[in-house]
Amino acid sequence: MVDLEPTVVDEVRTGTYRQLFHPEQLISGKEDAANNFARGHYTVGKKIVDLVLDRIRKLADNCTGLQGFMATGTDNPPYLCTANFDGFAASCPAELPCDLPYDGFAALCPADLLSLPEPATSSSVEMTAVLPGKTTQPTGSGLGCLLLERLSVDYGKKSKISFTVWACPQISTAVHTDVTIMYDNEALYDICRRSLDIERPTYTNLNRMLAQIISSLTVSLRFDGALNVDLTEFQTNLVPYPRIHFMLSSYAPIISAEKAYHEQLSVAEITMSVFEPASMFVKCDPRHGKYMACCMMYRGDVVPKDVNASVATIKTKRTIQFVDWCPTGFKVGINYQPPTVVPGGDLAKVMRACCMISNSTAIAEVFSRCDHKFDLMCSKRAFVHHYVGEGARLRRCSVLSCGVEQVLNNYL
Repeated sequence: MVDLEPTVVDEVRTGTYRQLFHPEQLISGKEDAANNFARGHYTVGKKIVDLVLDRIRKLADNCTGLQGFMATGTDNPPYLCTANFDGFAASCPAELPCDLPYDGFAALCPADLLSLPEPATSSSVEMTAVLPGKTTQPTGSGLGCLLLERLSVDYGKKSKISFTVWACPQISTAVHTDVTIMYDNEALYDICRRSLDIERPTYTNLNRMLAQIISSLTVSLRFDGALNVDLTEFQTNLVPYPRIHFMLSSYAPIISAEKAYHEQLSVAEITMSVFEPASMFVKCDPRHGKYMACCMMYRGDVVPKDVNASVATIKTKRTIQFVDWCPTGFKVGINYQPPTVVPGGDLAKVMRACCMISNSTAIAEVFSRCDHKFDLMCSKRAFVHHYVGEGARLRRCSVLSCGVEQVLNNYL
């Protein structure tokens, strides 16, 4: 767990949940980057990146089957931890029972931690993960970019999947990741208000939804199922070309505990729901684009027969179109472990759920909208002096704009 700003990690060091993490894996700097990418990348971030990499190396050496890295948050991930899917041995202290039921971990987990641990199976797969504590605005301190740059050098062949808050044109981390799953606060706030009836959503509400996405991506590493999906398969099935690796994500059902009493969503209903624009975790309309590939992870009371019937129905919908060169781009995973939620939280416990990660040309809307806002600010040199003062070059603004335009053109 790492953050340039010390108070966040100190809260964990002294809080109720300090026993969940080994003290050596709690790393903090002496000062934050003040949401300045250049400051985190070129100055204060360089002071601790070697220490962080050394701790990652030790964790990786203890892994018997390191598949890759998961980074999530803004441009930089403020927390770093390891998940050992052979009993949590790398992340939990020895006195913590590794066979503790999931609900026991859920009760111990802080509300604003993004990923919740679940019981391990006999699998010897381990993964080092980068996790944030809160969903923040993505100005980014640059530490995450610097860290991913170094990981690309030291672990070039390992998969790197990132979850990125998208509201700014800083895509430096995207250069060093194989799959980038995007979301934005606006879309998450809308889902909370519409589906959970929360008038004033907090970061805790947002993080609990995102935790379901991350849990669904890794559930096959931890539990048995009819069709399992590992980290490397995401890149293989979703990314046709290296530069086209920005994914949409959606999840269903997202319902409150009150609604769950009188709604029992079938496999067909949750399958249709994940394709709806209102279910997307980033603001764009997939009906305005074409899908290149879809990876659908089902959990809980789901059988292959129902999934096949649902996918066959999806293919008949005119609003859901695939590119000509990939007409049947579906990858399906089925796991029998039902979704688990924080007790007393806003999300209802359901019997089945579906998480979809898709590669769609509709994501060009996001890049176009962001590039326009960036050009307006850059033309007025807004906030540029903060970055130049920390070692960034002025011409980087134009380079960034060109980079976003290139990504946009790849999807058009």
